Amino acid sequence: MYTAVVLTLAVAAVTIGGLQSIASVASKIVPAMAVIYFVATVGFLLMFIDKVPGAVMEVLRCAFTPTAAAGGFAGASVMLAMRSGVARGVFSNESGLGSAPIVAAAAKTKWPAEQGLVSMTGTFIDTIIICTLTGLTLVVSGLWKGDLNGAALTQAAFMQGYPEAGKIVLMVGLVLFAFTTILGWNYYGERCIVYLAGVKAILPYRIIFIVLVAVGAFLKLESIWVLADIVNGLMAIPNLIALLALSGVVAAETKRYFKHVEMGDVDEVNGLLPDGPEEVIEQKLEGR
Repeated sequence: MYTAVVLTLAVAAVTIGGLQSIASVASKIVPAMAVIYFVATVGFLLMFIDKVPGAVMEVLRCAFTPTAAAGGFAGASVMLAMRSGVARGVFSNESGLGSAPIVAAAAKTKWPAEQGLVSMTGTFIDTIIICTLTGLTLVVSGLWKGDLNGAALTQAAFMQGYPEAGKIVLMVGLVLFAFTTILGWNYYGERCIVYLAGVKAILPYRIIFIVLVAVGAFLKLESIWVLADIVNGLMAIPNLIALLALSGVVAAETKRYFKHVEMGDVDEVNGLLPDGPEEVIEQKLEGR
C-alpha cells in the first residue's frame, strides 16, 4: 500500500506537467540508473571473475547441445520459446514494437535517419550491455537453476556479491528503471489518445493512467505478464507490417543522410530538404 501511494503521487507529479516535465526528470534519472546498475553488475562479475569463462561456456553449451535442439524442434517448445523470447526481447528494447518511435518523433531534427541512429543506441545499451551483464550475473551465481524468478532471482544473485548492500543497490536500480518506464509509457499513450480523440482527452487520460498505476501495485506478476504480452502483440503486428512496407523509404532516407555527412555542408543541404521535389534535391547533391 505504501509503495502504491508513493509511486502514484510521484507519477502524478511528473505526468501532469506533460512532455517537458517527463523529459526533464528522465534526463536526470536515466543516466544515473544506467551507471548504478552497470557498476554494480561489473563489480559482481569482477568478484567472481574466475567463474565468468565457465558461465559463458555454460550458455553456449546449453544453447547448442543436441538436447536443446531436439527440445526446440518440439512444437510446444518452439511456441513457448518464441513467445517468451519475443515478449522479453520487446521489454528489453522495444525494437519493432512501435512504441519508442512515438517519443523519437518528438525530436526536432531535419534528418529522420539521424534520429533513427540515435534511437538505435538504446537497443545496444539495453540488450547488448545491460541484459548481457544481467544474464552473466545470474549464470555465475548459479541461482538460475532454482525456483526464483524475476527481480527476486536478480536480488538473490546480487546478495552473493554484496551481502549488505545487495538489496539496496538492486532496489535503487529497479526503482529508477521502473519509474522512467512508467513515465515513458504515459507519454506513448498520451500521443495516441491525442491522435484518436484530440487534445481535450489528455487530462482524462492522465487521470485514468494515474489510477491504473495505483491499481497495478496490487496485481500479481503473472497476470501483468500475460496482459502485457497480449497488448504488445496487438501493437507489434501492424507496426511490423508497416516497417516492411516502409523499408524502401528507410533505406532511401539513410542513404541521403550519409551523403549529407560525407558532404559536410549542413546548412546548404538542410535548406534544400524542405523545398522542391526530390529529383531537384538529388540533382543538386550529385552536382556537388
